[in-house]
Amino acid sequence: MTLDTVTAESATAPTPPAVSLGVRPLTVRIGAEISGVRLSGDLDAATVSAIRAAILRHRVVFFRDQAHLTPLIQVEFARLLGELTQAHPTQTALAGHPLIHELDASRGGRAGAWHTDVTFTDRPPAFSVLRAVEIPPVGGDTVWANTVAAYWDLPQQLREAADTLRVFHTNQHDYGLRPEDLKGLPEDTLERFFEFRSAEFETEHPVVRIHPETGEPSLLLGAFVKQLTGVNQAQSFDLLRAFAEVVAKPENTVRWKWTAGDVAIWDNRATQHYAINDYADSPRIVHRVTVAGTIPVGKDGRPSHSRVGDASAYSPIGTVPAA
Repeated sequence: MTLDTVTAESATAPTPPAVSLGVRPLTVRIGAEISGVRLSGDLDAATVSAIRAAILRHRVVFFRDQAHLTPLIQVEFARLLGELTQAHPTQTALAGHPLIHELDASRGGRAGAWHTDVTFTDRPPAFSVLRAVEIPPVGGDTVWANTVAAYWDLPQQLREAADTLRVFHTNQHDYGLRPEDLKGLPEDTLERFFEFRSAEFETEHPVVRIHPETGEPSLLLGAFVKQLTGVNQAQSFDLLRAFAEVVAKPENTVRWKWTAGDVAIWDNRATQHYAINDYADSPRIVHRVTVAGTIPVGKDGRPSHSRVGDASAYSPIGTVPAA
């Protein structure tokens, strides 16, 4: 079966692992809850392999009742999935924990737009491991979308166009927030805005990347996109909007209602996500650890390349496990 004949429903699933987990799918296309696992750096290799297979199959998986996790244990567990990145290319890490990116709503840590993590570099993470530290009493859910299914949902002509297109991603957008939007924002949000842009990154990615572990095509887009390469601004805007509408179709998404102690792990190579900003001034703190990814490669075999900025201090080039 070639890449061109694989569909979202017929794509080959990862080889079944030796350990059977309690996996409850949340939708047909994306998301599953895993039960009966206490996450730690001491998990045996068979269990880690089973978790990894579940992530590849379901795109994002969730664990309840992980309140025993500390920043150190979260890092130790995440390291079982691969070599880790630094916390963030431009933003300060959690004090004393250089591999943890803290998103604190009271200090501007809100990301209310569809995005894939750190696509403004040439080496976006493979996996993100997010732990709920403090959650609002109402609101603050996160939604994930399956970008492999979205690719196959495109009309054939748009899909064929996407196969050949490339696009610039930059951190100078920061989830679509522009300098003219800054008036009246809290000081903490302004500090985050300028810290995020303190070192400029811009990368040209293929619109369609080939997943290095499953071989599936997926849309590599989101809120850091600037403009399609070789396409004028108006046409680029229209095409990117058409792609984005398909990614965010409700049928293509799963929504998670957090409680403190929950953990979500998603495949950053096959998803976008959206943290819903509907909790006013209630506290919301989450900690993210990311696993290093490979440089994306398009259907034509051309890799992404950096135009501005050097991300080597942020992340090594990830490795793909042997089949």
